[in-house]
Amino acid sequence: MMERLILGVAVTLLLTGASAVAQDTRTLVERGRYLVEGIAACGLCHMGRDGKGAPAPDRGLSGGLVQNRPDYTVRMSNITPDPDTGIGRWTDAQVARSIREGIRPDGSIIGPPMPIAFYRDIADDDLAAIVAYLRAQPAVQNEVPRSEYKKSLPNYGPPIQAPIVSPSSSDPVKYGEYLAGPLGHCTLCHTSRDPDGRPNVSKWGAGGVEYRGPWGLAVSRNLTPHESGLRDWTDQEIERAVREGVRRDGSRLKPPMPYNAYKRISDSDMKALIAYMRSLPPTAFGGTTEPNAKQAE
Repeated sequence: MMERLILGVAVTLLLTGASAVAQDTRTLVERGRYLVEGIAACGLCHMGRDGKGAPAPDRGLSGGLVQNRPDYTVRMSNITPDPDTGIGRWTDAQVARSIREGIRPDGSIIGPPMPIAFYRDIADDDLAAIVAYLRAQPAVQNEVPRSEYKKSLPNYGPPIQAPIVSPSSSDPVKYGEYLAGPLGHCTLCHTSRDPDGRPNVSKWGAGGVEYRGPWGLAVSRNLTPHESGLRDWTDQEIERAVREGVRRDGSRLKPPMPYNAYKRISDSDMKALIAYMRSLPPTAFGGTTEPNAKQAE
């Protein structure tokens, strides 16, 4: 009788432990889904393409988008768990390192437009969630050739050693800065560049970056509370622009800002993002194109 009791307790503990692990995994994957399909908007670049090069959601994050710039031709990689053409043979640590340090398992460097300089500050738990989500996706076979660069790729910095923890959501400005920086890299797209290509810190968040594509010309908007930015916008108007791509006057904003992904941002995170934008120093529009001409988020 005692042996049966001990065995029963052992089995119960084993099943309970397995259930807890499964629950933790599900929680991690769901957090990863929220990040990848929401604020991080990884599908903007990595979503699979159909035969005509158009986005194909049914092909997951299998890549294939091509971007041609004067100094590089980028082919967005397959980040599904396919073992031959994706990241299926990579360890979790290797996937994490590629995201946060820009280094592949073979030691090669991941170049622009992957915003590694921002991703270096992704918190450990959010990074683990993103990796878990990528692991949970269906494997899609899609061989994508390597990108080609005419300039030397950047040195993003030394290996990351210390744990990285996200700011508390109880401080909306600090947490909003985290959302707009490491996770959403909003300030990367909304900060003009110096002649050497680096973000102009004196124009942080003031917009002015030009994006050309099938939509024509779009210019990132000034996110600071300057008169050329969001000074006269209500929180509701800012939220509508971020989620729906609609200006105050009801006209449509242009891509490449991924409005479909930003629809998934939680109400609390949206409030934090807006609080951060409100906290930026009021700065005049950072571009050469007229601030109100053909702007997009």
